[in-house]
Amino acid sequence: MQIHIADQVEPAVLKMQGMLQKIDRLHLPATSRRDLESILVRQVSTDLDRLLPWQAGHGQETAAVALRIGHAANLDNEVLHQLKLAALLHDIGILMLPPRLRTGRSLLDPDSYVTIQNHPRLGANLLEPFSFLRDASIMIAHHHERWDGSGYPYGLRGEFIPLGARILAVADAFEAIQVPYVRDRSLRDRIALRILRVAAGTQFDPFVVGLLVELMGEAEATYLQRTPQP
Repeated sequence: MQIHIADQVEPAVLKMQGMLQKIDRLHLPATSRRDLESILVRQVSTDLDRLLPWQAGHGQETAAVALRIGHAANLDNEVLHQLKLAALLHDIGILMLPPRLRTGRSLLDPDSYVTIQNHPRLGANLLEPFSFLRDASIMIAHHHERWDGSGYPYGLRGEFIPLGARILAVADAFEAIQVPYVRDRSLRDRIALRILRVAAGTQFDPFVVGLLVELMGEAEATYLQRTPQP
């Protein structure tokens, strides 16, 4: 008998909760604890990729970009750690949506779109009971807020949105942007960055976008220096 992904979601969520509960009960030195939390949360992220194959790897890629921005913003080690955990798990709330809305299909009726807008809140509610994810869950709750206040689920604006959530929003969007017929990663990144710059000040925090622009400029310069010139 074939088992569909939708049929596995509820047991999968329970399994994830069990893994997170084990982490929450650990008593270790801060550095060792962070390392173990990272390892086990990555395992949960892998399960999330299996259940949402249409976006497999997105959490890992978003975490990499978010950490680069976080370092550029001079965040301390604990905030960077929470940002990483939040990025790895930021879409976990999708598993709490009705099965028909977990497929990644882009054509949605208005009611379905409103339901999907609940996924940051659902994900945060799922993770908030675990003490080591409390700060990460706040970032997840607000990663679809917009700088101009027109985002969801709470309609926060500007600096009322937690900085970690603003960074996560930019990293999430940067990695999610798809450019049809463009296979060169460097070109795709430049196009995605241009889109983010247009949306800075409305959808995204212009300071955070500016940090990513600087980082990408440095990466491009390093690439050109290492590339043999004709």
